[in-house]
Amino acid sequence: MTGTGAKAEDAGILSTWRDAPPAARALLAGIFVNRLGSFIQIFLVLFLTQRGFSTVQAGTALAVYTAGAVAGVLVGGALTDRLGPRRTILLSMTGTALLVLSILYQRNYVALLVAVGVVGMVSGAYRPASSTLLSELTPKHRQVMIFAMYRLAYNLGNTAAPLIGAVLLAVSYDLLFWGEAAAALGYAVIAAIALPRRTAPRVEQTPAEAPGRRAAGDGYLAVLADRRYVLFLAAVLVNAIVYVQYLSTLPVAMRAEGLGATWFSVMVALNGFIVITCELLVTKVVQRWPMRIVVAVGFVLLGTGLACYALPFGVAVFVVGTLIWSLAEIVAGPTVFAYPAVASPERLRGRYIGAMTAMFGVGSAAGAVVGLAVWNLVGTAVWWWCAGACLLGIVAAWYGMRPPADADPDAGPDAGPDLTEKAEEQS
Repeated sequence: MTGTGAKAEDAGILSTWRDAPPAARALLAGIFVNRLGSFIQIFLVLFLTQRGFSTVQAGTALAVYTAGAVAGVLVGGALTDRLGPRRTILLSMTGTALLVLSILYQRNYVALLVAVGVVGMVSGAYRPASSTLLSELTPKHRQVMIFAMYRLAYNLGNTAAPLIGAVLLAVSYDLLFWGEAAAALGYAVIAAIALPRRTAPRVEQTPAEAPGRRAAGDGYLAVLADRRYVLFLAAVLVNAIVYVQYLSTLPVAMRAEGLGATWFSVMVALNGFIVITCELLVTKVVQRWPMRIVVAVGFVLLGTGLACYALPFGVAVFVVGTLIWSLAEIVAGPTVFAYPAVASPERLRGRYIGAMTAMFGVGSAAGAVVGLAVWNLVGTAVWWWCAGACLLGIVAAWYGMRPPADADPDAGPDAGPDLTEKAEEQS
């Protein structure tokens, strides 16, 4: 195939990066810079206990931060649709740079909780805007690959942040907050200089104008009126609840088997290594599959990997299980991130992305509690419960990710709105 057809088929790693408009590359760089300074969530408990607050108070503050971040992505989705992605990113990052320093000077616990919650909300608002803009700058056949690159930038920054934070912490806790402020300000500068004010004129399309959607006004009510997308959100919720078990239940299960914290750290490091080194390569293959098949395969691998933990073969089952569910993450993760932009009407794209991001946050928070509660009730059988939940996730994703009635039922990413022209205008 030659000419335009060959270009449309070419969604490889290098070609996607090479042909991406400068604004898309700048956005990925901004994500990386911002995540390099993501210290507060990691070190907040240590900081507060060092300041004399109790562990319960510190844990509560972390929960408030997480709740604020979930609220922030919902607010960010609405702001993205109203103000545009660039303005939303600027508001989020400059606000974070200013507000995060206020935590240093709070001595009253209630005031501290308010400050932490506000910082969590403001710092999370950029995420729907970044995803929306990245989608608008990228042709439809490269959506999954560009979101794999987004995840790579995000994960690389998150991997380096604890190491950088440990160095800053050795000097002063205050440097953690100044470092996060500097990273947020760095992303704000990138946004101000390199991101477009508007990628393309907004199409005044209501949910009723999109096949398979019912009109329900503006805002998140319109998102909830899209019954297929609500099923997709349910699949995201299940995925988050199950996925977070590697941070909540896994360390408890490994300790029960006589394996110390070192072995748990090895499992976490193994997952990070696989995601960072292999996700782009795997995405190059699976991006050509229909989206709902990719997500279904991801659920099968996730459930299988966690079910391995229930087998009585010592440390080997933890290694094998971690390898399998890490494969699930790199198979399905980019597609899950790309799907909201593909499924949404343009005027509500920020809210669709915000709803998905918030749902993952809610599932992660709830899953940590639910998983440990089930572990206390049934012990090792919790892993079979996780596998069963993945079956529910497959059903929700399969019916929730159906293309509109007038599209090919086995269509892949090309079933979504044609974004190619917008990207070509920018390149």
